[in-house]
Amino acid sequence: MNAHEIDYQIFGEEMQYVEIELDPQEAVVAEAGSFMMMENDIKMDTIFGDGSNQNKGVLGSLLSAGKRILTGEGLFMTSFLNAGQGKKHISFASPYPGKILPIDLSENQGKFICQKDAFLCAAQGVSVGIEFSKRLGRGLFGGEGFIMQKLEGDGMAFVHAGGTLAVKELGPGEVLKVDTGCIVGFTKDVDYDIEFVGGIKNTLFGGEGLFFATLRGPGTVYIQSLPFSRLASRVWAAAPKTGGKDRGEGSILGGLGDLIDGDNRF
Repeated sequence: MNAHEIDYQIFGEEMQYVEIELDPQEAVVAEAGSFMMMENDIKMDTIFGDGSNQNKGVLGSLLSAGKRILTGEGLFMTSFLNAGQGKKHISFASPYPGKILPIDLSENQGKFICQKDAFLCAAQGVSVGIEFSKRLGRGLFGGEGFIMQKLEGDGMAFVHAGGTLAVKELGPGEVLKVDTGCIVGFTKDVDYDIEFVGGIKNTLFGGEGLFFATLRGPGTVYIQSLPFSRLASRVWAAAPKTGGKDRGEGSILGGLGDLIDGDNRF
């Protein structure tokens, strides 16, 4: 194997974290901000790119970092190496409520395609690259633009899905229509395109967007019930717009309570 072979265990239900067991000199790479805790003798290092091309010199590192820029990520990732003598453990947490999905790339023909913000961490040696859309319609209206993330190698990778995770096994030619934001990822043989919803009423008043994502088998598709964009829009819609504390929310008086309390400003 080119990637480090790691063992893991996932804990929790709504807010999960993954604990990874590292043998001496084994390492894992992760996105900045996903680290939770680690045992002594694990060495943390900031690396340029995703760490998969470090042995190819400056050019390999630059190419790796450039791919991350195109997917909207930072230039750097964090590497955690077990520099001690025995087995050590390190944990990474979900960024918001949902499920952590373990992907064994050696069982998925060495490739998995996912949305740009789904990647959490992986065994060192896994390449975190880009997958360009070859179709104009998919690129313009597919929700993820022209670029998705591509995980390649033969090691373990971990991605995050918001809310509840659904797994669909598609047979050859079988089609699944999905909200564009609800796609977590899919295996390499799945054909991904977009389809216009159609109908004037659906387009103007449907509230579900103008396009579906169409996924055609064979392959496995992973769907999330709560995309981060949907969660963020609901939080934003519920946030007080006055700049003060909304003490009346949920009470019988409602907004009148704020007037009595003196919180509303005219």
